[in-house]
Amino acid sequence: SAEIGVIGREGKQQTAAMLNWLVTVLGIFICVPLLLFMAAPYIRRYVAGGVCKSTAKLNGKVVVITGANTGIGKETARDLAQRGARVIIACRDMAKGEAAACEIRAETGNQQVIVKKLDLAHTKSIREFAENFLAEEKELHILINNAGVMLCPYSKTADGFEMHLGVNHLGHFLLTFLLLESLKQSAPARIVNVSSLGHHGGRIRFHDLQGEKCYNWGLAYCHSKLANVLFTRELARHLQGTGVTANSLHPGSVYSELVRHSILMTLLWKTFSFFLKTPREGAQTSVYCAVAEELESVTGQYFSDCRPAYVSSQGRDDELAKKLWNVSCELLGIQWD
Repeated sequence: SAEIGVIGREGKQQTAAMLNWLVTVLGIFICVPLLLFMAAPYIRRYVAGGVCKSTAKLNGKVVVITGANTGIGKETARDLAQRGARVIIACRDMAKGEAAACEIRAETGNQQVIVKKLDLAHTKSIREFAENFLAEEKELHILINNAGVMLCPYSKTADGFEMHLGVNHLGHFLLTFLLLESLKQSAPARIVNVSSLGHHGGRIRFHDLQGEKCYNWGLAYCHSKLANVLFTRELARHLQGTGVTANSLHPGSVYSELVRHSILMTLLWKTFSFFLKTPREGAQTSVYCAVAEELESVTGQYFSDCRPAYVSSQGRDDELAKKLWNVSCELLGIQWD
């Protein structure tokens, strides 16, 4: 009977331990979601980042935004149209561009939202866009080089440039060159280049600029974003005294179509979308750089969340910036003094 009593006590102890374990597990399953639910607004507020608080109006101003048919480009176009600007959406997909323009016109009541064909992977298209723009528009006050590609399998543009470098850097380099006189004549004017935090992982590999010897789609994107920062830095130096400023920015990690070339990244983006900025949140720094009154004479800087941000040592290398500038001119067959 003593043995039975011991076994009985052990059974009760095991049962109690099991109940305690179940209560603990149940508590975790209840408390963790509850805590996350309560913290959700604060998490979202942190993820959203900086907000452009400027109330500046842009009536009578002309804006060109590349890749504004979707994502942060579209939201930037929406915001600037709301401020009264004449917004030109420069994009490759005309159907998406027209749909975006129609939506923005209907929402803002601004009928001066226009779509123009621009394929940054083809220098002929870039030149045709610039030629048509200069023939039709008398002024240009804001140029936002927003379009970009990311995580592309190895491919080349129509002119033989590696796709990331060709679209993200060289395409915008040429477009800016062709529109620069219009910007100068319209001064004060601004150039805004959308770069990325990814520039910290970038290197300008002059010995293999087109990635023919060694290619990694993730690093190729980072290289092109570093090129954006260096281009902005050197461009600001060239524009001193003209009344035209040039700044670059990191929009944040945004839930957009930019990762469409990677199935894995697309799945990750969908899974963790709660922790990513919406396109409208991601557009805030672009809008800030385009309209904020306090940036009227600020140039050559890099921003994130509507405030100055840290630039990598490579991105602060003036000699590297000058060399990339000269090589870019050679590749594009232009003379830019």
